[in-house]
Formats: sequence, C-alpha cells, structure tokens
Amino acid sequence: MTKQLPSTARSLPIALIRAREGVMSPIRDMLAETGITEQQWRVLRVLSEFGRMDTKTLADRSSLLFPSLTRIAATLREKGFVTQTRDDKDRRRQFIEITPKGQTLIDERTPHAAQIVAGFKETLGEQDYEKLLDLLERLDPGAQS
Repeated sequence: MTKQLPSTARSLPIALIRAREGVMSPIRDMLAETGITEQQWRVLRVLSEFGRMDTKTLADRSSLLFPSLTRIAATLREKGFVTQTRDDKDRRRQFIEITPKGQTLIDERTPHAAQIVAGFKETLGEQDYEKLLDLLERLDPGAQS
C-alpha cells in the first residue's frame, strides 16, 4: 500500500486543531469569570469593532453559522450586552448593536486580551505572527482577495 497521507504529526487539520486549543486556552481562562462563551465574546468583539450590523453580516464576521448566531444573540440580549431591532423597510432583516454594558465588558477585558496576544507574538516573533495570520487568511474561503 502506498502511503498517500502525511503522518498525523504533519497533518494540517490536526495541527490546526492543536494550535486552536493552544490559542483558545488562555482566552477561555480570561472569559471564565465573565459568564460569557468564546462565541459570545467573538460577537461582542465584532460589534465593538464595526458597530451595528445586520445578523447575516454579523454571523459571517463572527465565523458563526446563522442559527448559532440567533441563539447567541438572544442570550446576549437577555444579559443586556446587545440590542436587536428590525429594519423599518424589511421587517425580516434584523440589526444587532452592542450596548454600553457590552462595551464595558470588552473594555474591561481588553488589557488582558492584549496581553494574551503579546504572549503569542513573543512565542512566534512579530514577523512570524503576522505571516501566520496571512497564511491562514489564504486558506479562508470567505476571505476577500
């Protein structure tokens, strides 16, 4: 039998999963005391960066499936971190916006999140860190070329 697959030690999917766990572990630790999940954090981060947006765009930018975003947005709304409104012209279209309470959560965690990023940059070096992001973007089917 011809060996057609690389060793699992050099498998890109397996390496990405392992790296994801290494990246997410300190982020999960940071979020543990907040009562929000990493997916909820992503939604708040995107809203904090880009402002009010429709649910489809928010799902895409947060790397979430639309049904998951619907559930996550409902939870964030119940916690007072976001508001959700319908478009005046197209009642099917909804917009989500971060509230001052949600922005405060982001602002309070920003120094810790920046410290986590600084640790990754220290481990990889600034140049390799940026190169890794560029390489990963090339594998993203939704990335704009």
